[in-house]
Amino acid sequence: MSINRVVISGNLTRDPELRSTSGGTSVLSFGVAVNDRRRNQQTGEWEDYPNFIDCTMFGARAEALSRYLSKGQKVAIEGKLRYSSWERDGQKRSKIEVIVDELEFMSGRNESAPQQRQYSPAPTAQYAPAASQAPAPSASIDASSSFYDEDIPF
Repeated sequence: MSINRVVISGNLTRDPELRSTSGGTSVLSFGVAVNDRRRNQQTGEWEDYPNFIDCTMFGARAEALSRYLSKGQKVAIEGKLRYSSWERDGQKRSKIEVIVDELEFMSGRNESAPQQRQYSPAPTAQYAPAASQAPAPSASIDASSSFYDEDIPF
């Protein structure tokens, strides 16, 4: 069994870029800067070192979120890693990116009045056009009921 899940929190490094595939699926691309805190060997002080992570989101939610995301905003992202490789001008290139399943706004449009919004649709197995995606009905589960323990598969 393999697990491919990643959770990151950071600031958008650029305004998102919205485009569409030939099949009409919306694709949103953006970058997130995540700091890595390390001790400087010479000074002994803790310093932040940025990591720049490419992120991609598909479907109707990508199109909707493109209107609300902008450079500098703080977000929390959950998704999976995807490795891509290609050749350009005779040179082999590769990258690792995060395919976004969930995105939470950690700051509002103005930092003086932070507001938190969450957009977390159920992840889909395939990236299909928005017309074929329907929201799943939500069910409320009472944790104190007896059937709950019996339904756990382990």
